[in-house]
Amino acid sequence: MKRATSDRLGFKSFNRRNLPHIQPLDTTLFLTFRLAGSLPEGVLAKMAEERRMIERTLKANDNKSGSHLGELARRHFLTIESWLHKATSGPTWLADGRIAVLVAESLPYRDDSDYRLDAYSIMPNHVHAVFAPSGGSGVPKSLSAIMHSLKRNTAKRANRVLNRTGSFWEHESFDHYVRNQAEWRRIVNYVLENPVKAGLVKNWREWPWNYLREE
Repeated sequence: MKRATSDRLGFKSFNRRNLPHIQPLDTTLFLTFRLAGSLPEGVLAKMAEERRMIERTLKANDNKSGSHLGELARRHFLTIESWLHKATSGPTWLADGRIAVLVAESLPYRDDSDYRLDAYSIMPNHVHAVFAPSGGSGVPKSLSAIMHSLKRNTAKRANRVLNRTGSFWEHESFDHYVRNQAEWRRIVNYVLENPVKAGLVKNWREWPWNYLREE
């Protein structure tokens, strides 16, 4: 597998029910989705208050301040990532090899049909993936359709293995569209280095739930 170069990564857009979401055509997306209940309520409340503050600012400026929205997305993502790496709240079902393998099978299963899969990393309570949506007649599938199918399938199978019922994945996912090849390399590197950053391994190649598409 080819290793991407290291660099800083900025996050400019993400999918929230109360914030705009953009899915440009013919682009690659960086997705982060997590287990239901994997963030403390206090963190969620703080993020909600930050969102309301930014929304008030946008309204006061006639929604002309896109930089505020980008900064909100960046802060939210970094806050979420920090807490997910701590894994001090909520389930860590993906640390169970039986569950991780279900996700590791489902992601490439949709490769070349729903999307072109470039990379992923399955962490104990969340997943990072980089892919470019595709589809028939030259019209790529919507991100919402892709994630609905992926989450529904893996949740059903995982709950069966765990002998449980109820929500498995958090409804919302965080997404960022990749603007150029240099950013793609930074993001792929970020994804692969995630288990190293979380202190799970010393080298990303040691993590069994990392994937990088062969060139």
